[in-house]
Amino acid sequence: MEHLFSMEELSTEEIMRLVNRAIKFKNEGFRPFNDTKTVANLFYENSTRTKLSFEMAERQLGMNSLPFEVSTSSVQKGESLYDTCKTLEAIGCDALVIRHPENNYYDQLEGLNIPVINGGDGSGSHPTQCLLDLVTIYERFGRFEGLKVVIAGDILHSRVARSNQQALTQLGAEVVFSAPEVWQDASIDCPFVNLDDVIEDADIVMLLRVQHERHHEHESFTKEEYNKAYGMNQERYAKMKENAIIMHPAPVNRDVEISSELVECDKSVIFPQMTNGVYARMSILHELLSERPARIAPLPEEETAEDVSFTFSNAKKRGIALD
Repeated sequence: MEHLFSMEELSTEEIMRLVNRAIKFKNEGFRPFNDTKTVANLFYENSTRTKLSFEMAERQLGMNSLPFEVSTSSVQKGESLYDTCKTLEAIGCDALVIRHPENNYYDQLEGLNIPVINGGDGSGSHPTQCLLDLVTIYERFGRFEGLKVVIAGDILHSRVARSNQQALTQLGAEVVFSAPEVWQDASIDCPFVNLDDVIEDADIVMLLRVQHERHHEHESFTKEEYNKAYGMNQERYAKMKENAIIMHPAPVNRDVEISSELVECDKSVIFPQMTNGVYARMSILHELLSERPARIAPLPEEETAEDVSFTFSNAKKRGIALD
């Protein structure tokens, strides 16, 4: 792997390697990198879970997280995404994590020489969310083959739906969608069903956030209307299989996609998903960076910053990249 842009680029073997490493990190522990690498997290859209779990994963692996705030950066002066990323590469970053509102934004980053991890692109892909979901499913069931998965909600605007449908189908699960007609997407090769028709047989019910910020006025539902017709409520919960699980990428619109009292019910793995997000992202970072030396070498132990004259010759001698 050189980058992680979408699940479609990963083979079954690569997916399972990432999943198994994440579970191993969680159950058996891990060692930080021998050399201190630096990652910049560029979030052009708001985020809590993805951004902070990447920061936690980076710290757990002994990495530096370079702060980057779009609102106070040269993005506000019109700097392109490519030039911003090349700047971070030039000053020594080893990898970039990027969330961006534009689908396939990574197509414009061909000239970069460091790994890019897609933290979500528009309504396109969300591979790291997909991988943490896969970790959670595999941890519970020990397999993907033959599992019945229903992904319910705002399919049209969901990068989570696309990534999970692709990966779970590749791994042998049976995936169906359930959504209001206005949020269905015929471009995805997946059947749409009525949630009540499949709830009793589903092993996994994956709920999606209603993305109000992407909707037009005619697409709106009241909380009660949506929960009754398309959400997880007590009536549907009572019909679920004993060992079935409820998933949600969060943030959760309580009493919309899921009744508030069910967010932490016995079948819900919503918060364990978040825990697994740290280990899944550690696994991804390890995959991309474990064989790459840090781009800026640390000072030898016997030297301190005060002892060293930062001339070009000294920098070159210690292996610090200045280009």
